[in-house]
This record gives sequence, structure tokens and C-alpha cells, in this order.
Amino acid sequence: MQKQDSEAVKKALGKAGAYGEDIDIDRFEAGTRNPEAIDDIADADSSLRETMSHVGVTSEEERSGTIVFIDNGMSHCSNREQEGVEILSTRQAFEKYDWVKDYMWNAMSPEKDKYTAKTYLEESDGYFIRVKEGYKARHPVQTCMLIKRNKTLQNLHNIIIMEEGSSLEIITGCSTTHSSGDSLHVGVSEIYLQDDSNLQFSMIHSWGRETSVRPRTAATIGKGASYTNNYILLNPVGSLQSYPVSSLNGEGASCTFNTMCLAEKGSNVDTGGIAVLNASGTNAQIMSRSITKGGRMIARGRLVGNAPGAKAHLECRSLVLEDGGMTLAIPELETSVADVEMTHEAAVGKIARDQIEYLMSRGLTEDEAIGMIVRGFLAGSIEGLPQSLRKEIDEAIEKANLGS
Repeated sequence: MQKQDSEAVKKALGKAGAYGEDIDIDRFEAGTRNPEAIDDIADADSSLRETMSHVGVTSEEERSGTIVFIDNGMSHCSNREQEGVEILSTRQAFEKYDWVKDYMWNAMSPEKDKYTAKTYLEESDGYFIRVKEGYKARHPVQTCMLIKRNKTLQNLHNIIIMEEGSSLEIITGCSTTHSSGDSLHVGVSEIYLQDDSNLQFSMIHSWGRETSVRPRTAATIGKGASYTNNYILLNPVGSLQSYPVSSLNGEGASCTFNTMCLAEKGSNVDTGGIAVLNASGTNAQIMSRSITKGGRMIARGRLVGNAPGAKAHLECRSLVLEDGGMTLAIPELETSVADVEMTHEAAVGKIARDQIEYLMSRGLTEDEAIGMIVRGFLAGSIEGLPQSLRKEIDEAIEKANLGS
């Protein structure tokens, strides 16, 4: 654990986030750390299973492991690949291994803002996933973060360690139950990819119309390692602000950010990603697809080239389906090195009328035509997604009723 100035962290409790609206943490109560235990996902009550299924948490037979947090405590943990994957709570890992302290608050500073400071000072629990050297996991690990009580603050601290030459896919689903819409989710995730490792980290979020969401994610990427961060939000949310950071510190490291968001009326969504290319031959892509249906949508992207031979591309595209909302694309490129290649493009607009009329001429109604175009805009926007995640995205798109 990096040595922190406790007084400086306490001062950060009054530090608003750099982006997004300021949230009053004090109006929420800390979630329980002792939720009911779920022995088997299949045995959970039907409403809970339905909530989890909406964010990609499926049968455990299709997963290498499963971990579920309800409010601020671990409710379920199972592991089908114990020979190469270790799944614990962060607290359990800290107690089991002395070396875990070297990873805690190393990629992320607790002084970043009030949300990280709160998580640090309360020594919040979360999930710990470690993939052992050279191990290639056969199936995804799924994690689920649920808020079950109203007026609850869920603040979790997650750590992922990919040892040298290892490979894993993680699908994380986060949601609220019907009775907990006015809540605050804070998830601090520190991700460490050692040399030649590979991680696909996908988040599917489904919140309430009043929920405030403040994930804080940072990844450090070693030589020849590859990291993909997928973020999907296709349901109404009160306020969401997310700006994960990847530091490409090893030669030939690569990262990709894929973001797919919908801003319904009343939603305030501010998402994006930062890639900092610190070593030669590194590569990064930031790809964003967003839709505004009367809500506020900001898509950010920032590329920082700090080493020769770095290559990166940033692309933000947004569709506006209804008047009254707002969409804003903010691409940024920065370098002080001559030998880099970085590009960006951004586009905001409506669906072309001739596309709608063509589909209508083929027998579709106007709503059906719009829905097909929008689904194609989203589903076709992210290349190289694993099949296990594409299925969840397709179902989320259908449930969003984008043609109505």
C-alpha cells in the first residue's frame, strides 16, 4: 500500500470530482457489510436473479467464477478454475497475502476526489481477482455489484492482477433493485497487467432514474500486454461520471476503450477514457458511440503520447433522437514528442431521413426502421467483442426500446 498523508486524504473529502455534477455524499448511508449469503445464483430469489440477468450475470456453468456484492458486503463467491484464477474479497486477499499491500492505492490516488477519499478512509471491501503466471482462463469471470436499499452509499475497492503471460475476460454487471433507485455507487478499481498478459474488462450498467454513479478505474499495462475496457449503459440513470485511465508503461503495450451509452430524458451522462502512452511502440484506441433521447450526454477522450513510436486514435460519434437534450464530444490529443502518430474524429447528428424511408419501403414501420438503424449504430460500433458479451449487448439494446 502506498504511504498516504491521512490529513491530505481527509481534506480530499471536500474535493468535488473534476467532471460531472457534484454529489452530496453525506445524504447517503453506508451500505451493510453483512448482506444475506447466496450459496448458488440459481437459488437466489426470482427478482434478484432477474436484476442480475439484465447486467450479464448468468448461469455459473458458463463462467470461470462468480462474485456478488450486495451493498458493501460480499454475498457470493465461487471459482471453477482454482488452478489458475484466484477470486477473493479485497479484505480476504489483504489478510492472506502480505504483498497485496504493494498494489493497494498504487494505480489510483485516494486524494483524487471525495469518492476515492471516502473509499480509502473507510477501508472499503471489494473483489480481488488474480490470474496466475501463464494461465489462460477458459471462460469469463463474472462480478455483480448490487445496491438493494434506498439512500445507500455503495463504495467498493477492487483489485485485478494479471500475472505475466496470463489471459482473462471479466464481465461486471452493476445495478439497483426496484426499491433502491436514489443511491450512490462508487467503485474504485485498480488493474495491473504484467508483461504479455491480456485482459478484457467489460462493464454493463443498469441503474435507477435517480441513481448517482461514480466509478474510478485506473490500469497500468506492462510490456506487450493488451487491455480492453468496454462500458455499456443503455438504461436511464440519474447522474453518471466515468473517466478511466490507462497507463501504457511497457514497450508494445496496447489498450482499447469502447463506450456505448444512452442518455434518456432526465439522465446526466459524462463518460470517456484516457490513455497515456509512456513507452515506445505503444498503441491505443478510444471508441465512443452515444445516443441522446432528451438527456445530457458528454463523451470525452484524451490521448497523451509521451514516447516515440506511439500510435493512437480517438473516435466519438453521437446520434440525437429527440430535441431538448444535449450532446457534447470532447476529443483531446497531447504530446511533446515528435515521433508519434495520433488522430481523432468526432461526429454528432441525426438519422438520415433517406435511411428511414428506404427501410419503410421494405415493409417496416417508422419506429421499426429507426430501431434497426440505432441498433446497427450501436451493435456494429465495437469490433472484436467476445461472443459472450455480444449476446448481453444485443439483449440490452432490445430492452432499451430505441425505436420508440
